[in-house]
Amino acid sequence: MTAARTIVALSSGAPPAGVSVIRISGPRALTVLERLTGGLGTAREMRLRLVRDPETGEVIDRALAVHFVAPHSFTGEDSAELHCHGSRAVVDRILELSMELEGCRLAEPGEFTRRAFENGQLDLTQVEGIGDLIAAQTQAQRRQAARRMEGGLAEQLAAWRQRIVTLRAEVEARLDFADEGDVAPALPPDFAPDLAALKDEVAALLDGYSSGKLVREGVRVALAGAPNAGKSTLLNRLARSEVAIVTEVPGTTRDVIEVPLNLGGYLFLIADTAGMRPTEDRVEAEGVRRARARIADSDLVIELIAPDSDDIPVAVPDDVELWRIGSKADLGEASVPGLVMEISALAGDGIDLLMAALTQFAERHAAGEEAALVSHARDREHLQIAAAALEGARERLAAPELMAEELRQAGDALGRLTGAIDAEEVLDRIFAGFCIGK
Repeated sequence: MTAARTIVALSSGAPPAGVSVIRISGPRALTVLERLTGGLGTAREMRLRLVRDPETGEVIDRALAVHFVAPHSFTGEDSAELHCHGSRAVVDRILELSMELEGCRLAEPGEFTRRAFENGQLDLTQVEGIGDLIAAQTQAQRRQAARRMEGGLAEQLAAWRQRIVTLRAEVEARLDFADEGDVAPALPPDFAPDLAALKDEVAALLDGYSSGKLVREGVRVALAGAPNAGKSTLLNRLARSEVAIVTEVPGTTRDVIEVPLNLGGYLFLIADTAGMRPTEDRVEAEGVRRARARIADSDLVIELIAPDSDDIPVAVPDDVELWRIGSKADLGEASVPGLVMEISALAGDGIDLLMAALTQFAERHAAGEEAALVSHARDREHLQIAAAALEGARERLAAPELMAEELRQAGDALGRLTGAIDAEEVLDRIFAGFCIGK
């Protein structure tokens, strides 16, 4: 348990609000609450209290108060909460009074969650799940974050680490006690199959990284095509807002304009890009360069082909899906074979069909509940190390010393993922994105 100063912060949204939640945690949390409200009552039981200035007796507010005794709290420390009226004046005064009491200070971003980790209430994957849940914009992101926060990935990693410990014990027993009569010289017959199965399970979870990342970060879609093919009009139609300038002048779009959309519970990042054509204009040429970069970094490229503009094929990397769609259907059909569909962003024709197709694309590429657990670059890095080490152990069955080292590296990689090993190196990076009060 950490011996830290008591911290306090507003944990709900910024005032004004109907209710604001002020959270206190640390060795003097219960003393602070008692001095502000005149009593504690039963732990984990919410009570209506008058919040007063301890020195003058002035009533600040009437609030609901609750406290939690260590280690049975979110942070693992003595903790308290005040659910007060959400005016700026009330919140500011309660925070001021709390910090005037000895040993109490304003919390830093993510400090409550960091203390929960340091006190063994959470592991790093659960901490990341909390951060993902706070940032979730869609139902798919919420489900993914909630499963991670509740320990879905942590439980799997813990089970794997235990299996690695068991395998290491078999190997190291033969290294350390080779002369003992009760240690058989040969490894058990199920050792090699168990090791192979474990490696395959890690590799299978690793294979789901792209799907999990797509849910967490969003499906990156680029609208591409020749100038005046209808890209900006389509973006405005999908966003239901005039986010992009639309004119009849070719080359109006110079920079990438990205809009987040929630379609079918999935986050889409739809990007309008500059029209693809040769140009001597340096500014437009830079726009084309940025368009190509955004296309290469997309999950899906929608190439629009209009009946009143040139068909300039868009180059797309092999791992990026391409849909060729006829635009401006209100002006007539595009004279290009093999189109996925015909739409008119101006009239709205075919837009519902396009949005349904986008949702199906997300469902197809984000399939699998287990895959959704692996979504951070850190996940991929450490799972790759673990999988490689387990494969190395399989290749060294005849060399026990080397096999034991490979198994150690595999276990350490999984330990770093949960924060059981070398957690400090990633803590600051993880908590940098947290808000104060969480």
